[in-house]
Amino acid sequence: MTDPEHGGRDRDVLNGTNGVWEDRRVLEGVQRREPQALGRFFDASFPYVYNLAYRLTGNRDTAEDVVQDVFLKVYRAADRLDVHRHPKPWLTTITYNTCRDLARRTAARPEDSVDARIIEDTHATSETPEDVTLRRERERLVEQALAELDERSRTIVILNNYCGFSHEQIAAIVDMSHAAVRKNHSRAIKRMAGIIERLQQ
Repeated sequence: MTDPEHGGRDRDVLNGTNGVWEDRRVLEGVQRREPQALGRFFDASFPYVYNLAYRLTGNRDTAEDVVQDVFLKVYRAADRLDVHRHPKPWLTTITYNTCRDLARRTAARPEDSVDARIIEDTHATSETPEDVTLRRERERLVEQALAELDERSRTIVILNNYCGFSHEQIAAIVDMSHAAVRKNHSRAIKRMAGIIERLQQ
């Protein structure tokens, strides 16, 4: 499988850019639970599932547990995979529900520190040392602000701002109304801005 410490460097990981997910033959093989197709699907999906789980839980060990549970659920539900639709929303829903259920069982809390190797994006090599320092500080502040949000608000921000889901799509994933998701997202962004302002003082 892909090394998770290198799988989260590019925003494409959370955006779900993945050629295997668009390969109908692979998806049909997954639906039939063919070992080779499942192996390709799991390997290709691991970075996305791991990074989403890590974002949602803030804990590397918990994210690894989530990945195992997600792929077990994918295997069990493989025959219900709709090969005519992109699997990203399906995988996201399974991952979100698994994170939520695991948190309820274990009362898992986010770690105080965030592993930048997991969350950082790919950046141009033309960055100066000062640029790198400023970027990392911005990322640190954003991660701290995310950690201070309640679980539902953090999930909505992550799914919209990092994974690229629309408010309507998020509503289906988290079982809320479209209007409630839109309002929650707006409030969460404002709250994050306030948290960041406070941290900078």
